[in-house]
Amino acid sequence: MSLDLSPRPGAAPYPAMVRHQALMELRLLSRNGEQVLLALVIPLLLLVLGATAGDIVDLGAGRPIDIITPGILALAVLSTSFTSLAIATGFERRYGVLKRLGASPLPRWGLLVGKVAAVVVVEIVQLAVLSVMGLLLGWEPAGGLVAVGQMLLLVVLGTAAFGSLGLLIAGTMRAEATLAVANLVYVLLLVGGGLLVPLSRYPDQARHLLELLPSGALGQGLRDTFAGLGPDPFALVVLTVWAVSAGLLVSRTFTWE
Repeated sequence: MSLDLSPRPGAAPYPAMVRHQALMELRLLSRNGEQVLLALVIPLLLLVLGATAGDIVDLGAGRPIDIITPGILALAVLSTSFTSLAIATGFERRYGVLKRLGASPLPRWGLLVGKVAAVVVVEIVQLAVLSVMGLLLGWEPAGGLVAVGQMLLLVVLGTAAFGSLGLLIAGTMRAEATLAVANLVYVLLLVGGGLLVPLSRYPDQARHLLELLPSGALGQGLRDTFAGLGPDPFALVVLTVWAVSAGLLVSRTFTWE
């Protein structure tokens, strides 16, 4: 009985290609020290400092750690799904990586799914580490399992909104411009985007503006969630509108080279 040893060229199944692409994206993220610093170390440092933030910044009524921890979780989503994703994609586009992958059997939607999968894995690690650290520092979240489910909904919407915005920048600007804009937006939203400080502490005009930003909606939504109040439906609408609008723009404007 003879064996058929003739080659059988062909592409791997789509799930296998996407899985391997996601693993590659994770390896690339782990090798980039700047992105690891941005994604985990900076939020951890801010969380530790936030345990005494009430002595520095007026966070309103309540314990500082209970107010700052949900904001740190929102910051982690911003750092990974927006800043890290935008910078990595921008330089991959500049160096022709996306062009070459686009010519491979991996479909372009598969490349994007692989990137999103890598972002989700990193965010799971971030949220787990930051939540444990918050609990060790005395964080007392309310709401139980209901709050966890609400958090997951907010994180999914926030990731979709920030991820779409990151890809929008990376797919339309030069890599150097993407690097500058992504870092500038990160700093601006960190300092005054409603992520760490409750919206109630801002002047009325600023608060109304921040309520319309994905940073303000996600930060305040998580604070309300872990205060046992549940997210404001308006925050969910804001995140959904940003995610859908930016996603549509990405589909129309993203260029692969």
